[in-house]
Amino acid sequence: MTDLTIYHNPFCSKSRGALETLEARGLTPNIVRYLETPPSVAELQAVLGKLSITARELLRTGEDAYKSLNLANPNLSEAQLIDAMVANPKLIERPIIISGERAVIGRQPEKLLELLQ
Repeated sequence: MTDLTIYHNPFCSKSRGALETLEARGLTPNIVRYLETPPSVAELQAVLGKLSITARELLRTGEDAYKSLNLANPNLSEAQLIDAMVANPKLIERPIIISGERAVIGRQPEKLLELLQ
């Protein structure tokens, strides 16, 4: 598996665990520290497509920015939610692991293992 990327937050235990799982399997993913280098709108749209989810499903609803930006508002468009995540990358659920055209949010180890099969 050569085309492997992880959107990683080294301060997140789930993200560290996912990276450890990959490395324990002898895999060396491309590590994107998305808090330091947030994805562009196009990159985030591509990730959402690979995850087959909406922007709302990728939002971390417990973050302060979620509340302060009123992102629970159901009238916000997909584009507005993506813009909010690009501007505030802490809002992006993690870790995201991408293999080719497939991706998972690796909070549950079984999701990551499904991707590796």
